[in-house]
Amino acid sequence: MVKNFSNIEVIKHSGQKTKFSIEKLKNSLRKSGAEESLVEEISNNVRDELYQGITTKEIYNRAFALLKKKKNAFASKYKLKKAIYELGPTGFPFEKFVGALLFYSGFKVETGQFLHGKCVTHEVDVVAHKNGRYIVAECKFHSDEGRNCDVKVPLYIHSRYRDILNFYSESDNSEKPNEGWVVTNTRFSEDALKYGKCSALYLLSWDFPKGDGIKDRIDRLGLYPITVSTLLSQREKQFLLSRDVVLCKQLVNDAFFLDHLGISEKRKERILVEIKLLCKNE
Repeated sequence: MVKNFSNIEVIKHSGQKTKFSIEKLKNSLRKSGAEESLVEEISNNVRDELYQGITTKEIYNRAFALLKKKKNAFASKYKLKKAIYELGPTGFPFEKFVGALLFYSGFKVETGQFLHGKCVTHEVDVVAHKNGRYIVAECKFHSDEGRNCDVKVPLYIHSRYRDILNFYSESDNSEKPNEGWVVTNTRFSEDALKYGKCSALYLLSWDFPKGDGIKDRIDRLGLYPITVSTLLSQREKQFLLSRDVVLCKQLVNDAFFLDHLGISEKRKERILVEIKLLCKNE
């Protein structure tokens, strides 16, 4: 047992070292919906197995395993960040997922649209309309957990967005975009955040803006990706993603896809119970 766990250094995905924080671990467990007694039990178990140089991935895997023993739905929520990475490798399901976040926030959404620019035509990942807002969003998916979205991404996307805006002349009465978005499943670098603020681009990442990042929107709207399931295999998840079933909410409505996978009625029932629990709004 580690007597002074506050001195333990853990290694992050990026390779950087940081002090272990039991409060961070507890907060991540609370967000899964686990009751406080279970949060304490798992935190204490993980704490007692710490050693110098343990990776955050090892800590996560241990906490996840303990949580899964208690309740699949808790474990599914706990693995949310990893589940977003599992929307790869192409990034296309991530675009669909971002579109769904906007759709269930009341927007009319289209994906994979072509918009004219002054110089060239641009394929845009997500276009969304609502109450005079016209969002043009570009999605940057990274499958490497240790990689941040650097300043080159918003720089490039901003140049495309300006070309689209320049297509509209001052005398043109056509509706034109009024919000340029950059969305990533990872985090933005400091320079990327500075550039976004300076250029009036809206940046959306895993935990930015604070309180309204991707993880916050998922919890608020109950829009968990299908990849959070602890009962579906990787093959089954990929089959569903290839059929544009990106959300747990979609699978509830289109449960017949499970029949296409040849899943037994008993297992199908267990999967749907887990999925429906996840779909409930906080």
